[in-house]
Amino acid sequence: MGMAYGCNRITAPAAAALLVLSLTLGGCATSSAGLSLMDARAESPAPPKASAYMPVEDLPPKREMPALTPDERSKIQKDLIAARDRQAVKPVKKPEGAARAEPSKP
Repeated sequence: MGMAYGCNRITAPAAAALLVLSLTLGGCATSSAGLSLMDARAESPAPPKASAYMPVEDLPPKREMPALTPDERSKIQKDLIAARDRQAVKPVKKPEGAARAEPSKP
């Protein structure tokens, strides 16, 4: 008698779990009456025709004139080199008699 009672204790939760599982999965099922794979393709939206971005495989046309002429390019390079040299940190020479500052210990 104890064995039959133990079996009922296991089957009742299993049956409840099976019922809950079937109800939750049943809610996901859809009716496919009258639908075929070809209908699904016909109902899919068409891809957008115009996009804000260029497709990867389409390259822009070649320029008729270069962006910079060789003279403009060399002038810009000289200006950038001059600006870099102006901003470069130059070591400052200290007078010979000046005492060297020692770092403080924390």
